[in-house]
Amino acid sequence: MRKVIFNISISLDGYFEGPDHNIDWHIVDDDLNAYSLELLQNIDVLIFGRRIYELMAGYWPAVTDDNPIAKEMNETPKLVFSRSLKTVEWKNSQLASGSIADEVARLKQIHGDGLLCVGGSELASAFLEQGLVDEVRVILVPILLGKGKPVFGDIKRRHELKLLWTKKFESGNIIMAYEPTPR
Repeated sequence: MRKVIFNISISLDGYFEGPDHNIDWHIVDDDLNAYSLELLQNIDVLIFGRRIYELMAGYWPAVTDDNPIAKEMNETPKLVFSRSLKTVEWKNSQLASGSIADEVARLKQIHGDGLLCVGGSELASAFLEQGLVDEVRVILVPILLGKGKPVFGDIKRRHELKLLWTKKFESGNIIMAYEPTPR
């Protein structure tokens, strides 16, 4: 059964995007690119909410295919959850037709590597609240934003997590991988 990995970068004060939805504070270096490429090569489907999908679809198709991350981003199948989009244009993208729980249950049953949820706070919270996440990976960026949108601002209950591993990059980014534990 495929596992669902939720992956997101956050500031030290817990925001996944700054004011005006900006993410220009992310530290993207060779270490992060190598991590991202390895992660992308070990998943079968990217899962997005509308806003992250639109951000990614506005960026990655324009990056040349000699960039290995762009190649993975553009070629990997993508499932988009949105209440407002009627179509998705980015290569290998499709709109989810069922509920989050139904779509994820269907995808988890298909043989393969894994599902990568790249998202914002609403999608992350929905996945956590419904018990659909098998691993949470947080890339902690060494910056304090002071304000922005918290990544898990929409959760309604406490979620216990077990630390699986950490990795520190020269840039100061730290990746922490957690497994949600049963209540």
